[in-house]
Amino acid sequence: MSETSLSLLASIREHGDSDSWSRLVEIYSPLMRGWLRAYEVDASDADDLVQEVLCVVSQELPRFQHNDRPGAFRNWLRKILVHRLRDYWRGRRHRPVATGSSSVLERLNHLEDEKSGLSRVWNEQHDRQVIARLLELVRPKFEAKTWDAFCRQMFDGQNAEQIAEELRMSRGSVYMARNRVLNALRREAAGLVAPLESS
Repeated sequence: MSETSLSLLASIREHGDSDSWSRLVEIYSPLMRGWLRAYEVDASDADDLVQEVLCVVSQELPRFQHNDRPGAFRNWLRKILVHRLRDYWRGRRHRPVATGSSSVLERLNHLEDEKSGLSRVWNEQHDRQVIARLLELVRPKFEAKTWDAFCRQMFDGQNAEQIAEELRMSRGSVYMARNRVLNALRREAAGLVAPLESS
């Protein structure tokens, strides 16, 4: 699938594309479950809360305006998650216990504040997890040698000459492999994470 992630959001919003929706669910469910655990949500309730957040996303996505702002979708998703968590704790007889210096509800207030350190952690974790998942999605589009050349450059820090020699490729092919995978990843990540740098 070669559509960009902005197209992914548009496809869901405008056409109710079930493949695109499934992809969005697959990308975002693990991220949300991780945050729910951090807010003392029982595993049995976490799936329900993820479904509630996704239901709100589904209902509100037609009105969501991305406007090419970096982080617009992740910030919107964070706010929906905070509101669902607040509702969850309001509806429970037993409030979460205070841990350390702050309660769960205080930490929710910090998460809601987009200038807080906790929001920055959300942004970093979001981008890391979304990129990791997108890497899994784009990997099947490339031959093993191309993928290996990309990983060696981007993750292992090897230089192009060493990679070319070890993989029996030209140095130009090594650079081309990196650029092809990065371009595919950028298309997939557009609108979901900050623009990806090439080095």
